[in-house]
Amino acid sequence: MSHNPIRPWRNIDRRKSRQIRVGKVLVGGDAPISVQTMTNTITSDAKATIEQIQRCAVAGADIVRVSTPDVESTRALREIVAESPVPIVADIHFHYKRAIEAAEAGAACLRINPGNIGDAKRVAEVVRAAKDHGCSIRIGVNAGSLEKHLLEKYGEPCPEAMVESGLDHIKLLQDNDFHEFKISVKASDVFLAAAAYQQLADATDAPIHLGITEAGGLVSGTVKSAIGLGNLLWMGIGDTIRVSLSADPVEEVKVGYEILKSLGLRHRGVTIISCPSCARQGFDVIKTVSALEERLAHVTTSMSLSIIGCVVNGPGEALMTDIGFTGGGAGNGMVYLAGKQSHRMGNDQMIDHIVELVEKKAAEIEAQSKEAAE
Repeated sequence: MSHNPIRPWRNIDRRKSRQIRVGKVLVGGDAPISVQTMTNTITSDAKATIEQIQRCAVAGADIVRVSTPDVESTRALREIVAESPVPIVADIHFHYKRAIEAAEAGAACLRINPGNIGDAKRVAEVVRAAKDHGCSIRIGVNAGSLEKHLLEKYGEPCPEAMVESGLDHIKLLQDNDFHEFKISVKASDVFLAAAAYQQLADATDAPIHLGITEAGGLVSGTVKSAIGLGNLLWMGIGDTIRVSLSADPVEEVKVGYEILKSLGLRHRGVTIISCPSCARQGFDVIKTVSALEERLAHVTTSMSLSIIGCVVNGPGEALMTDIGFTGGGAGNGMVYLAGKQSHRMGNDQMIDHIVELVEKKAAEIEAQSKEAAE
């Protein structure tokens, strides 16, 4: 990342990792940090699974993982892969043959857990299938499923045990002359996961997949993930992320992007800066922001919008956003464009007008980008 002498406090120097490919998506190196999610449909129901993948892709998912626990799932995977607009990762536990079947079905990546995939011979067979079909592999270490000998050695799941597990499995892949892999060391405990990831980042140059596993529901899981992933990303650790929520996978994608956007690591869609509202508000801020989030969800162009209820902070925030609206009195407020006062607008017309302004600005930005590319 280039150094910014004016605002050095905003710089994040990403860890140097080697680069692999997950289908059409590059992971690691100087590639953008990719956002992943995982389906929660019954995989053998190809139609339902494809529909969910497509919704996630519209929300911005770069990669989608699909559980393949049985033969019916790997059979459906061929159709799922063919219809998916994004690369598919096959999630494998226990049955190494499912990994081979998934590779044959066209999965872009195989996620295997060293604690439950089997012995070195079985891993070698999975590697052979991955090579034959152009798959990458994610080594997925999890605090809840560490190998028995490591639990006996360390007494409990700990960062050292998780990293040792990961490094042992890296060696298995490298011994089979396989290097297209990324790795994760997930735990539901934020402290355990963060410590394990920090140690892992020092021990390998492999791309790192970040996640706080089983983080919880939409609100609690979002907070937990933001703390855990946010701190690691701030330290420059992480090449691809998944926010694990007991919620619609689309919400995982949204939260993932918000975490990356808050750190300036990815830019997608409209970033709304809004106040929590108080007795000074000139309009209903909460309802307005909720409506704008819904009506602007289709805009993928990166831009900023400030919605502030009164003139205490409104004008200052508007100076730093592409479009702004600050509440005033007498049922109207001020519209700002590129930080400058533009015109007054009645509160009852505000939402429709702001949507129109955002769409117009997005079209201008896209046209400029296209012209610059030509």
